[in-house]
Order: sequence, then C-alpha cells, then structure tokens
Amino acid sequence: MERKKTIGITGAGGTLGKALTKKFKQKGHYVIGFTHDKNNKLINNHSPDEWVFWECNKETLLEKHLEKIDILILNHGIYSQNNSSIDYEESISINALSKFRILCLFEKTLEKIKYLNSPKEVWINTSEAEIMPALNPSYEISKLLIGQLITFKKNSLNSDQREKLRIRKIIIGPFKSNLNPIGILSPEIVVEQIFLIAYLNFSLIIVSPNPVSYIVFPLRELYFMFYCKLLSMLKKLN
Repeated sequence: MERKKTIGITGAGGTLGKALTKKFKQKGHYVIGFTHDKNNKLINNHSPDEWVFWECNKETLLEKHLEKIDILILNHGIYSQNNSSIDYEESISINALSKFRILCLFEKTLEKIKYLNSPKEVWINTSEAEIMPALNPSYEISKLLIGQLITFKKNSLNSDQREKLRIRKIIIGPFKSNLNPIGILSPEIVVEQIFLIAYLNFSLIIVSPNPVSYIVFPLRELYFMFYCKLLSMLKKLN
C-alpha cells in the first residue's frame, strides 16, 4: 500500500494547481497550497488541506513549510502581455528565479536528513515555451531560463544528492486555463497524463498534442546530460 505523502503545490489557486490538488487528494495525500493570493483561505474537499501565503524574493520564509514536504510541485507563474522592461523583469523573477530559489531551499532542507527510504521529489512545470514560440517574448525567455536552470541542476547532483532528491520536469502544451482560455487540452486530461507518466517513473513528463515536443525535448535533455558530464570530467582534470 502506497504511503500517504505531503504534497506542496505552488500556484495551487490556478487552473492546473486546482486539478493537481484534486487528484492528489483523491489518492489520500495531504496537500499544502502555496499562494500569492491572500483571499485563498477556503478549505474544503477540493482545496488544499492547508494554505501558505508567500511572496517572491521572500522564499527563505518558506523553509519550515518545505521541511515536511515529500513532493514539491513548482507550478506558479505569470503570462504578461505587455513585454515592457518591467514585464521582462517580472516574468523572469516569478517564472524562473523564484522557482529556482525554492528548489535550492528545498534541497537545503534535505541536508539535515541523514537517510531517506526514497528520495523526495520536485516537479517543475516549465512549458513548451522553453523552446517553442508562445507569441510572448518575456514569457518565452523566462521559461527558457527556468528550463535551463533545472536541467543543469538535475545533471549536477552527485550520487549522495540523488539518493535524497529527484527532479522531474513537466512540459505541458496549450491547456485551457484563465491564462489561456483557447487552450485545446483540458486540465483534467493533463493531470491524468502527468500522473501516468510519473507512475511509469520518467523524469521528463511531456503532455502535448505537438509530436515535435516528444522528439526535441528528450534529445535536448540528452545533449545537456552529456554536456554536464563533460564539464564534470574537465573539472576533475583541473
């Protein structure tokens, strides 16, 4: 019987966050929702079991909450349409740097643990916009940045770190949400596919109607895996 886990979800008040929360709760897990919206306080059968309010650039305040989490899903983000200098900065800060800071903070909490029966996990929602046009340069750049950061981070873990932490990337095509009302995938179908692929033990989770994604992303991840190994070899030689 599967051990019930504590799940942390950033962006839990969004469309995908709600669908993920519902699915995890159906499986009996305890869900902590991380949100920027102070109005997200409702607790019911479909909401997280607990809400935590947080702000970008104040991620260090989350450490005590992260310590009790088994699977952390970094799902928050914005889609700014203006593409001014401020919008670029905000997109990069929220979509990329805040996710990376939380990941590093979560990794830090594992340093206090001597032994785990199985590694804790971080699932990061990047997006197809990591390598494909989204008709929004600031969004594309922020997604490319977080995608690169996560790929390098995942490949830089040593054997001891891998025993405590597993990093999965989630690449999702256009799904219907408040940010994208014309999306062609339903969030429920997306979540079902995410759970299926995670159950099959893949670290790269792709859910998209675009067949190109299933070719380009694995090849790209494979390239960076060998690139990181080369960097590691060169470092040892020096």
